[in-house]
Amino acid sequence: MAQMFINGEWVDAERGETMEVINPANGEVVDSVPKGGRADADAAIEAAQAAFAGWADTAPDERANLIRKGIELIKAQSREIGALLTAEQGKPLFESGGEIHHFLHGMEFYAGLASKIRGAQVPLPPALNKHAYGLVVKRPVGVSVGIVPWNFPLTLLGTKVGPALIAGCPIIIKPASTTPLATLKAIGLFNEAGLPPGVMQCATGPGSSLGERLISHPVVRRVALTGSSETGKRVMQVAGPGFKRVTLELGGSDPMIVCPDADLRKAVSGAVIGRFWNAGQACLAVKRLYLFEEIYDDFMAGLIKKVGNYLPGDPSTRPEKPHIRVGPLHTAAQREEIEDQLADALDKGAQLLVGGKRPESEETERGHFFQPAVVSDVPEGCKLATEEVFGPVLPVWKVSSMDEAIEKANNSQWGLGSSIWTQNMKWANRAVREIEAGVTWVNQIHYGYDELPFGGVKASGIGHEHGPEAVDYYLEQKGAVFGGLD
Repeated sequence: MAQMFINGEWVDAERGETMEVINPANGEVVDSVPKGGRADADAAIEAAQAAFAGWADTAPDERANLIRKGIELIKAQSREIGALLTAEQGKPLFESGGEIHHFLHGMEFYAGLASKIRGAQVPLPPALNKHAYGLVVKRPVGVSVGIVPWNFPLTLLGTKVGPALIAGCPIIIKPASTTPLATLKAIGLFNEAGLPPGVMQCATGPGSSLGERLISHPVVRRVALTGSSETGKRVMQVAGPGFKRVTLELGGSDPMIVCPDADLRKAVSGAVIGRFWNAGQACLAVKRLYLFEEIYDDFMAGLIKKVGNYLPGDPSTRPEKPHIRVGPLHTAAQREEIEDQLADALDKGAQLLVGGKRPESEETERGHFFQPAVVSDVPEGCKLATEEVFGPVLPVWKVSSMDEAIEKANNSQWGLGSSIWTQNMKWANRAVREIEAGVTWVNQIHYGYDELPFGGVKASGIGHEHGPEAVDYYLEQKGAVFGGLD
């Protein structure tokens, strides 16, 4: 059985309870982990608070060196970690490898940023002293909590721990109850690299008990969540009375607009990867596709051919070409929700063009598999249009103008990512200005870059992760005024 990592040690839950981790591809038990509660949260917070002063006083270069040592340890065990991630989450092995690569790239980015945090010097009015000046000094906020979802456990671990560590903040990670194993392995290796006890910890357990205690505890000053919009609302309710710093990266319904002058081959590949990577279980996945009528037929022919190549099956194996492996949905409830959303659209007149069914084979019968689908003639009021579709179903609409495309793109409660595919810079600039989303990619697959800030608007959240901007959420700015020294 796996254990939690608290105060530099592997430990069981204080009450001795455990949770099973189930492989979504075959229903088998991968392992079990402690089912932590309030007491375990308090133990982690106490250790983090004890570590805070020492870690805040650690030189930035030393923080970076420890992070880089952890990176090397994870590289050495990347195959084992990738297999563990595939077993608990369900994504194919090559996608797990890509996630580990993204995680390590992000940690390397923040290690390089550790010694580059800047404050400011400000000239002050000379009424009292003509040589008076002010400084903006940045100091670590304090004990932080990162809540990581099940769809990209390692990538989204990195977006929490990287900025926290270089800012001088100890951080406690609570992974999703269904995907704690690769996270525990990674955090253990970073601690093997020499992090002081209490600086990076991992507590496993339900959000309703362990998670809420971590968020509400008065010592905790910073909370970062990636999750659903409903979970984000609850985090705000719990953290708000304590005036904690909160960032929320929540759900999305990303629009993708393809213009008449787009490179259709690249755009089709962008739509396929952007929608069906990780079986469509991504906040920033392409979830609504808008095609100009001039290229609609050609685009759809290429799209349907590519989507038809997806083959559901054991995510630890590769199919023969030209097939592409797609893993299971993460839970039975996740698949049932996708089936309900698709059925609602078809009942209201939408057309199913490819996929959209449970595969029938011995290899897939015990897992939560679903054949990737493309749907046309989708009514605007159906669930595929109004809800977040967190699975491999892509609704497509035909548009006749940029005005119509942007209007439809903005007709959503979410605003996380978006993209436009065009060679026309006027159209590209207009999309960047007018689409209501935290990010707009131009001729680019929906993907979060560690170098740029990433976050949403509307129901997609508040604040940013990635980029140097993410570090500021772990730092408080203090003004210092100097006068009368001459």
